[in-house]
Amino acid sequence: MAAYTPMIQQYLQVKADYKDAFLFFRLGDFYEMFFDDAIKASQELEITLTSRDGGSTERIPMCGVPHHSAAQYIEQLIEKGYKVAICEQVEDPRQAKGVVKREVVQLITPGTVMEGRGLNEKENNYLASISIFADGTYGFAYNDLSTGENRVALLTGAFDEVLNELSISGAKEVVAASDFPDELQRKIRERSVVTLSIEDDTTEAEGNQHLLKNLDQPNMIQTVTRLLNYLYRTQKRSLDHLQPVVPYEIQQFMKIDYYSKRNLELTETIRSKGKKGSLLWLLDETKTAMGGRLLKQWVDRPLISREGIERRHSLVETFLTHYFERQDLREKLTEVYDLERLSGRVAFGNVNARDLVQLKRSLWQIPAIKQLMASLPNESAVTLAEQLDPCEEVTDLLERALVENPPLSLKEGNIIQDGYNEELDTYRDASRNGKSWIAQLEREEREKTGIKSLKVGYNRVFGYYIEITRANLHLLTNDQYERKQTLSNAERFITPELKEKEALILKAEEKIVELEYELFTEIRERIKEYIPNLQGLAKRISELDVLQCFATVSEERHYVKPQFSEERRIHLVDGRHPVVEKVMNAQEYVPNDCHMDNEREILLITGPNMSGKSTYMRQVALTAILAQIGCYVPAAEAVLPIFDQVFTRIGAADDLISGQSTFMVEMLEAKNAITNATASSLILFDEIGRGTSTYDGMALAQAMIEYIHDRIGAKTLFSTHYHELTILDESLPRLKNVHVSAIEQNGKVVFLHKIKEGAADKSYGIHVAQLAELPQEVITRANEILLTLEDKEVEPKQHIPTRKAVGELSDQTKPELEQLPKSEPKPNPEPSIIEDAQLSFFAELEHPKKKDKDLDSKERKVIDQLKELNLLDMTPLQAMNTLYELHKKVKS
Repeated sequence: MAAYTPMIQQYLQVKADYKDAFLFFRLGDFYEMFFDDAIKASQELEITLTSRDGGSTERIPMCGVPHHSAAQYIEQLIEKGYKVAICEQVEDPRQAKGVVKREVVQLITPGTVMEGRGLNEKENNYLASISIFADGTYGFAYNDLSTGENRVALLTGAFDEVLNELSISGAKEVVAASDFPDELQRKIRERSVVTLSIEDDTTEAEGNQHLLKNLDQPNMIQTVTRLLNYLYRTQKRSLDHLQPVVPYEIQQFMKIDYYSKRNLELTETIRSKGKKGSLLWLLDETKTAMGGRLLKQWVDRPLISREGIERRHSLVETFLTHYFERQDLREKLTEVYDLERLSGRVAFGNVNARDLVQLKRSLWQIPAIKQLMASLPNESAVTLAEQLDPCEEVTDLLERALVENPPLSLKEGNIIQDGYNEELDTYRDASRNGKSWIAQLEREEREKTGIKSLKVGYNRVFGYYIEITRANLHLLTNDQYERKQTLSNAERFITPELKEKEALILKAEEKIVELEYELFTEIRERIKEYIPNLQGLAKRISELDVLQCFATVSEERHYVKPQFSEERRIHLVDGRHPVVEKVMNAQEYVPNDCHMDNEREILLITGPNMSGKSTYMRQVALTAILAQIGCYVPAAEAVLPIFDQVFTRIGAADDLISGQSTFMVEMLEAKNAITNATASSLILFDEIGRGTSTYDGMALAQAMIEYIHDRIGAKTLFSTHYHELTILDESLPRLKNVHVSAIEQNGKVVFLHKIKEGAADKSYGIHVAQLAELPQEVITRANEILLTLEDKEVEPKQHIPTRKAVGELSDQTKPELEQLPKSEPKPNPEPSIIEDAQLSFFAELEHPKKKDKDLDSKERKVIDQLKELNLLDMTPLQAMNTLYELHKKVKS
């Protein structure tokens, strides 16, 4: 340290406490960075890297950004997951002895952003805290610093539950103890891109009791305290807008795990990771930013309380039947500012005068909204009206205090209205009269001297002056003015009277700016007292906004009010996929029915690719979710059970980060559903088993169907291309076959997109390939191979093994199967789950009556080649080509 200059030593001392952050070190009008911070920042921000003499033998890397434009650079670093420590001068340089004292005044992190591009107005910006306890439970808390929202839950399952909550919250940063296991850190990073931060202090701070008043469990309190201590340590100020922590249980809401949320595209699409094309995009007709955030929260956490759901439906119905009132409400809501985040900025100290004018205009709308809601014939609407606090004291204060169009800066004056403060009015009068006197002086001096070009001007260096051009200097008498400044083409003068007025005017203007800032600060502090009222008002307005949004969407899209069945019955008439219907022309969309009850628990769906199987499955799930968030649903008639969980296994996706193949992801998602689903759950399985060999895939698919049917009893939609599975309806009484219909016209497939009873007769795979415009040579060759395979069918479809044949093997048979070589597939008691063409081919090669000695050399070579094949390492195309070649050899 001694080798560096005092200023660099100061920098290093501060940096030692913020090793995981960029240190923005204030030097004059710039924030400077040094050493590794400078090198990395120059790369990330694309700014020039320089160097300076720091007192050591080598020059020190350095880069910087102007303080007035630092916000945009800070935003760039935060968006990339970094932290930024703001180090300011905390004493007047003119009074400093030695190096000016500097301190970090705020640590900005991804989870503590309060303004700028890092905040999406219709999304929360959460900071999460995770604690691990000795009893095997996990504490999970999260906070939105911009709104003051705080929530906490205790999770008793595996760490996957924590990951699921993390993904629902969308937290940008996670706070944990320094001994948080590396393996769990890895899982967090695999699931989401977040910043991990350390906070070991879980000591309750004085003054936080009001935030913890709803908590009675020590583990909850410890988890929340970790979060609050991190917030106070990083923000270094009072956070009066923080709301009391709300405990919640995940069992209070429909559980939609990470995979299902992604597969159903509830809040973002799989492909673009954007909002457009998601269910949230379809629904968002909210008029306020806080309503948009609440809508996302409702989509993420559908209700399972019938009372709560039906209360929302009741209000949606009222808005639907009172069109003009709803339109009036929508217009009023358009004028309502983001009360939640505004309250946060008031407490945080970064609110400006324009923000407070927006607050005033927002509060102007509340009395009319209150009256409108009270007039509706709905008990819940009247209750909501009573809860709307117009905060009249705040409105009155802002109307008296602030001008209608204040400047953005708080240091320019022109913020406070005349008549609000007597002292300010006195200074303003002096300033205005002084300027009038200056204007009058200019007129009088022109008349007195006869110099029409004479002017009275002002600059910051010399103050007020009288300026006369050189051409008119001869018109002055020697003692008329006191010379002040000589220019190339003019002289500037002053008079004792002008200097007196200058002192009065400048003092008044300086006092005006200073006093206006003080008055604004006082107003801000007075509004702080009303933050709880404003936050309560924001919650009610947000709820109204989402409910009117549901009514608007339901009316525009012709949705119906769902009814709920205690018998776990699904009765959907002309159901539609809400998002697909919106993207398509509504007249072209083919609606479908769905009927399920206690005798019809599993629908086995067959049909060609692209025919609409996945769409049909998704629309049932989305309809259930819409119903349970309180919205109407896309159908002509709708009766639904209340589902406790929704599980989906749809689409193919690798998890390359954690090294998992498509098939492994498929099995993990299937395992999650099978191990956690209940009879009150909804399961969607699409093409289970297609990621492995035909034998394995069909065996797994059948085993899962049987397990769900016998052990779980959940309502299940199971689509498959394994037509052999359709015979399961003979052994599983609550399984029914349905299919998506298609017809052939002139050798081409036409998808009807209509669900019908029974199993599909074929897959139309080659037709779909033709629609995808594969080369004609490939299509022709595929048809040739298909015809060859179909010609070799020896008898009608073989039956798949029933549970009596396989699942209930005798105790004598089971050991025999277990002793077979592990590399060989275990034989089934009867031929099953094998393509007919494959059975036919091998039946010809090795006919039981044909002895080995009767085989000719050609046949023996084919047999030898077959024995050498490793089928598990072959692609389907390679297998078919090999089969074709062997077939030709046998026939020739």
